[in-house]
Amino acid sequence: MTELAVIADYGDLCGENPLWDERTRSLYWTDCVGLKFYRYHPATGKHELMKDGLEINGAAFNQPGGFVISNNSGIWLWDGADKIELVVSEVDGHKCQMNDAIADPAGRFLAGSWFYNPTQKYDLGKLIRVDTNGKVSIVDEGFHLSNGLGFSPDCKILYFTDSAARLIYASDYNIKTGTIRNRRVFVKVPNDQGLPDGLTVDAEGFVWSAQWYGSCVVRYDPDGKLERRILTPAKQTACLAFGGPDLTDIFITTAAKSEAMPVMPPGYDPNSGYFGGQLYHLNLGIQGKAEFTANISV
Repeated sequence: MTELAVIADYGDLCGENPLWDERTRSLYWTDCVGLKFYRYHPATGKHELMKDGLEINGAAFNQPGGFVISNNSGIWLWDGADKIELVVSEVDGHKCQMNDAIADPAGRFLAGSWFYNPTQKYDLGKLIRVDTNGKVSIVDEGFHLSNGLGFSPDCKILYFTDSAARLIYASDYNIKTGTIRNRRVFVKVPNDQGLPDGLTVDAEGFVWSAQWYGSCVVRYDPDGKLERRILTPAKQTACLAFGGPDLTDIFITTAAKSEAMPVMPPGYDPNSGYFGGQLYHLNLGIQGKAEFTANISV
């Protein structure tokens, strides 16, 4: 389907973290403000509420079972039902207020923390790594509002979003050690556009970014040049992921709760218009790649 279509309309306050499950050929996504976790079955067109009352800002499947999740209280192991176990709640004297997350090829879990507050020093966000044995390390730091992450197809580059700074970074990634070096700016989003939010990378190495306040998702080539812009009805377009049998289906989450920030584009009105809350589907024949599975035990 080359036209954008609504496949679920729960009025998500902040729809985030679409995650494709290749085993069941279903899509999970979260309303991280409404504290809800959903699943969609493309084969039947049915969707369902899987969990109510659990905050999930970022998630990856975990090899021992369930998920590794990140939220404003830290990083956790969740069995997908009622059992949840804390991995870390504080690093380097700062509360782990975690946002988006991703697993790496070796089963580690990476998540970004955020401390965005324009009235205070707000560059305290960190990129945190959880090793397979549960050891926690700081990989990078100095961020405002950590957001979407993704790996290049060869896993040699880690892309990482700082929404409030309007930056998508690229860093060289060492798969053996889980460390990065040579962080550089991949894209600086102009002030008159939306904020870069959720991120994914397709099989060709092009980087996709949802634009909060921008009513769109954008695709950048591996050199950071804008290749296309796909408009959505939602002013707060939040995140996207590839899925489907051949990973050519694109799922896009959006957010109904208006959030006004000083870094809004000039002329943006946070008090009127359609902000979001729906889950969209699109298929352009572009193939994505499967996300990695964590393998965390504590």
